[in-house]
Amino acid sequence: MPQISQLFFKTAVVWLILGLAIGLQMGMSGNHTTIAAHAHVNLLGWVTSAIFGGYYALNPAKAQKRLAMVHYGIYTIGLVIMLPALYFMELGNPQLEPLLGIASLITFAGVLVFAVVIFSKESVSVHQARQA
Repeated sequence: MPQISQLFFKTAVVWLILGLAIGLQMGMSGNHTTIAAHAHVNLLGWVTSAIFGGYYALNPAKAQKRLAMVHYGIYTIGLVIMLPALYFMELGNPQLEPLLGIASLITFAGVLVFAVVIFSKESVSVHQARQA
């Protein structure tokens, strides 16, 4: 499996653990104030990161490109800033909203890089071309 796939899958599992922890905390306390953060951690962190990992596992030629690692870096940095900011903003820290906005744009930039990866032509090695 390509290294980028492993990175996305490992990162996805970390987000899954955090998402479940937020869900457990909400369930045990009866306080669902952080529901949006819980949803974002699970969908953008766990699910989307796992989908990215799966895409690169199925497309090893694209996984080898430098752009794949750029995608991982931008997207992950965006989430690492955005998701805690959202969580703590929901707990009553409205001063975090500008940081949340900036981090959301970074995350969106990561998705745009993935779009470039998706729509770019796959590089085919000479060895692969001879086998076709």
